Amino acid sequence: MDSTAAAAAAQAPVLLVTNDDGIDAPGLRFLVEQLVAAGRYRVLVCAPDTDKSGVSHCITWRPALRCKRVDISGATAFGVSGTPADCASLGISGKLFDGVVPDLVLSGINIGNNCGYHVIYSGTVAGAREAFLYGIPAISMSYDWVAGQSSVNDLKVSAEVCMPLINTIVTEIKNGTYLKGSFLNVDVPTDAAHHKGYKITKQGTYMARISWEQTVYKKPAVESYQTANMDVDSEKDSELVTPSENDLLFKRVIVGRNSDGVEGEDTDHNSLADGYITVTPLGALSRAEPDAIPYFKACVSRLVSNFASLGPSFPRSRVA
Repeated sequence: MDSTAAAAAAQAPVLLVTNDDGIDAPGLRFLVEQLVAAGRYRVLVCAPDTDKSGVSHCITWRPALRCKRVDISGATAFGVSGTPADCASLGISGKLFDGVVPDLVLSGINIGNNCGYHVIYSGTVAGAREAFLYGIPAISMSYDWVAGQSSVNDLKVSAEVCMPLINTIVTEIKNGTYLKGSFLNVDVPTDAAHHKGYKITKQGTYMARISWEQTVYKKPAVESYQTANMDVDSEKDSELVTPSENDLLFKRVIVGRNSDGVEGEDTDHNSLADGYITVTPLGALSRAEPDAIPYFKACVSRLVSNFASLGPSFPRSRVA
């Protein structure tokens, strides 16, 4: 590489890619392929070495993380023995990539949508959220996989249709006009090739309702809350065991998919189902409904008014 090319490479925006499906997952590989092909980014990859779907914002505290170089053309990549949040944290620390800190973190492309309450369970969303907590702009991206209808090529198309948004966000960051205070959660519709365009949405309350069934299999076939397993239709029960009376086995089962109450057209899942690429700004605070504060303030006020009858262990106080 000559000096001019080296200088250009040094000035290229640095993008870090992670996910929760694992470093070998096709969604991540297609995304990296698109970023490299753009020819304008330095691409780093720090992703779990195995599938970590549905681990939410779990972090590894005591064990050391094992990092192994992985050959991904055009990128510097490591498979890590941690969670998506671990990978994002390590990737932005400057310790793994020789002092380099990314300008933008991308998490995905996930196999299965992450709308509504699913953002709480999602390792994909957690990867972006972890970067956001440390002041790094971030985008989580997911494809609304439907078993029996979707194909791996839809993940490639999803990466392609996310590129204009990624390029726009990078430009905003470079110009110093990017609005901090949130990160973006993007969901691509099932018919990715014929989407209706981008739509800014708000998080709704959609989720898969989960229950439990007793089983005699140590590794039962389990449908993901987001249908994250591409081979869910062919997955089979395995490792038949005879549990003892004090050793019962249970597996998760999905009993329904719905929302709490009627959601508007501008919510993430409704807009996704309508064929839009949803772009949902998220934060890290878990805010209650607006009427919760006055309600519980009244409850505690009534409690405070009864302190005198509770004895000396409950000194008088007030509700702020």
